[in-house]
Amino acid sequence: MTGIRNVVIALALVVTPDVVCAHHSFSAVFDVNKKLVLTGTLTKVDWRNPHIAVFLDVKGADGQVEAWTFEASPPSLFARRGITKARFQQAIGSAVRVEAYRAKDARLFGSLLKLTFVDGTFVTNVDSTQGRD
Repeated sequence: MTGIRNVVIALALVVTPDVVCAHHSFSAVFDVNKKLVLTGTLTKVDWRNPHIAVFLDVKGADGQVEAWTFEASPPSLFARRGITKARFQQAIGSAVRVEAYRAKDARLFGSLLKLTFVDGTFVTNVDSTQGRD
């Protein structure tokens, strides 16, 4: 019995770091001093826990398309504010404006602050504000 217990403990120690690191610290990943504003085409939205992911194609300074990913709050936060997955899906293929904090590393990744749809309506990730620009 002791042998089985030791194996279980060893497996738990091996697996636990991945689980603990799966949900990161905001300040470890994003730089609040690197706020960016980008306009591009909304290509995809992953409406999932623990964070919604918003994908945007943005034309870079060199004219090449850059595939950006923005992390947002969980679906439940948006749902409490009446913002649905369908709202984002309706905008796929259209231009949107994103304000975000950039990742500390060189990835094309950020933490969504505000997303403005082509009709001027917007959603924010930081408080209950939503409406028109």
